[in-house]
Amino acid sequence: MEGLTDYILQLLISVPSVLIALTFHEFAHGFIAYKLGDPTAKYMGRLSLNPLKHLDPIGTICMIFARFGWARPVPIDTRNFKNPKRDMALTALAGPVSNLLLGFVGCFIYTLTLKLLPPFYEESFGYYLAVAWVSFIFNFAWLNISLAIFNLIPFPPLDGSKILFSFLPNEYYYRILSKERVIGLVFMFILLADSRFLGGYITSGLSFLVDGVFDGFTSFFNLFI
Repeated sequence: MEGLTDYILQLLISVPSVLIALTFHEFAHGFIAYKLGDPTAKYMGRLSLNPLKHLDPIGTICMIFARFGWARPVPIDTRNFKNPKRDMALTALAGPVSNLLLGFVGCFIYTLTLKLLPPFYEESFGYYLAVAWVSFIFNFAWLNISLAIFNLIPFPPLDGSKILFSFLPNEYYYRILSKERVIGLVFMFILLADSRFLGGYITSGLSFLVDGVFDGFTSFFNLFI
């Protein structure tokens, strides 16, 4: 029963983190696109911090339970950009940057919390409240850093592909874009095969990077707090 209680508590802690992370990620895409001349997201009602505007039900559930998921992509019309390749890359970069900033703030709050929390007697209400808060802010920071790093992988449909491909000559750029769905399916298959049959090397490598960034941020704040 105690294990089930802990599991439910972790789910409750994860939900707000997922909602905030995915919402800011998609909002950042739409906002930067709008600033670069594409009002599509605004006209479609996606230039919003309302999670219901962005969430994909299946992707959100996967994010909560499997730490791997997605939101509904913000609609972008590159024809509205002055420099389509450059502006698409900047729009794509906005999502991971927003999550990295949230992770940075989360690490600051996490470090500050550990420094300021007074000692509590175990089994007291204050103790359980402190544990819940520390678990939440840790999960919030780690999840946002994870989402940022994962989306920087240069495989469609992830943001990293749009950033990397912008450096290619137009001939190759548009040819790859035309095959984006096929490449994305291959990448999804690779992830599935890695997690099921190949020992999870990709996810282990990503976790190593996420832990490194998290530790780097918290170590930085420990110098000043």
